[in-house]
Amino acid sequence: MSVANSTNVKRVTTHVLQAMKLKGEKISMLTAYDYSMAKLVDSAGIDVILVGDSASNVMAGHQTTLPITLDQMIYHGASVVRAVERALVVVDMPFGTYQGNSKEALASAIRIMKETGAGAVKLEGGSEILESVGRILSAGIPVMGHLGLTPQSINKFGTYAVRAKKDAEAQKLLEDAHLLAEAGCFSIVLEKIPAQLAQKVAEEVKVPFIGIGAGPGVDGQVLVIHDMLGLTQEFSPRFLRRYHNLADEIKGAVARYVADVRAREFPNEQEQY
Repeated sequence: MSVANSTNVKRVTTHVLQAMKLKGEKISMLTAYDYSMAKLVDSAGIDVILVGDSASNVMAGHQTTLPITLDQMIYHGASVVRAVERALVVVDMPFGTYQGNSKEALASAIRIMKETGAGAVKLEGGSEILESVGRILSAGIPVMGHLGLTPQSINKFGTYAVRAKKDAEAQKLLEDAHLLAEAGCFSIVLEKIPAQLAQKVAEEVKVPFIGIGAGPGVDGQVLVIHDMLGLTQEFSPRFLRRYHNLADEIKGAVARYVADVRAREFPNEQEQY
């Protein structure tokens, strides 16, 4: 299959993403967690929608991604899939559903695929989760990897600081990228690592790499939709570009509505039956 341009593709698949990398065409990816937002994101031409465990933060108000459950991720995943016509939908496997138990990992991944209709799952980690990755792939389920800053491991690292700045950690990241690609992962997210290292990994390993805080030398980019639209205000890392300020717009609209109701200006004669 040849891909002249991703905008001409009716349905993005893992094969399409590989073809985009080979052609040097950048991959766009955003998160979404509900039907209405996913429908807008998909219709705007996004290539990949990640149903991220960041729903734990932006949808449920938790401080970390750890509390969200498999059932909750399935709920969000199914909501998104019902809206999407073109993008590849990838669902995060939440903390505790794949670490240390490859049989549980396979059962969790099967539930996600069967109950959401998504196109792939995403797991955090390298050599530590290789057995789980292999078992999931053996069932024909596409797997996206995730290296660098891995938020599910926040209690291990104790910080959300940039990862792989030191040589030993950078070397392990490169080795893990090779391991995941050789195991069969169709793509890998690189989060918050030095741009030079990210570019080296993307050039050396043949699968598409999606960066977040990893510079421009990777094959694509991902952001959390609430951050890039300015719905969240308290989170402002260096890598985040806000394309809108919806928080102020929404608060302004609500304030005008409240004022109109109190002033008896809503509803007017044209807004009643």
